[in-house]
Amino acid sequence: MQIEALKLKGTYHIHFEPREDERGHFMRIYDQQTFEQHGLQVNWLQENHVYSAKKNTLRGLHMQVPPYAETKLLRCVSGAVLDVFVDLRENSPTFGQWDSVRISAKEQNMVYVPKGFAHGYLCLTDNTEVSYRVDSVYHPQSERAIRWDDPQLSIEWGVDEPIVSEKDQNAPSFQDFIDSSQTIKI
Repeated sequence: MQIEALKLKGTYHIHFEPREDERGHFMRIYDQQTFEQHGLQVNWLQENHVYSAKKNTLRGLHMQVPPYAETKLLRCVSGAVLDVFVDLRENSPTFGQWDSVRISAKEQNMVYVPKGFAHGYLCLTDNTEVSYRVDSVYHPQSERAIRWDDPQLSIEWGVDEPIVSEKDQNAPSFQDFIDSSQTIKI
């Protein structure tokens, strides 16, 4: 397993190292000791699985505010996604900036997104399945969202008209999130 720091502090792209033979392959997708050596959160409380039937399905941008803010460890188990995360940490030098990583079953990789980020992804294939671990329980009253196509963020999703839930389509703007004093103090 190789862990590579991304441009936004605390985010990581993780590459698996499958061992192959004539039967197929074996790969370790989580190793507590390796994560601890990189200073990564290891106390996972829930694991979720999401299925999206259609290519261009967009889910996000979502987060939970403290004390229920979540660290996420995401893996695409079928298909491929463009995984996007936005820094909402109030005192971060990259506050309001975004980054993305393509994760897929074929590429055998995953992404680590710490507390203090909004998160979303665009399905790049039909029949996409994403599995992700979180270090906080789901708390509906702490759930927040930011509009996926907010012009202030200018996220490059690569699609003009994704399939988006009504809830995500009506999410507040990034500026509304800031004005509501919900920036994340981590």
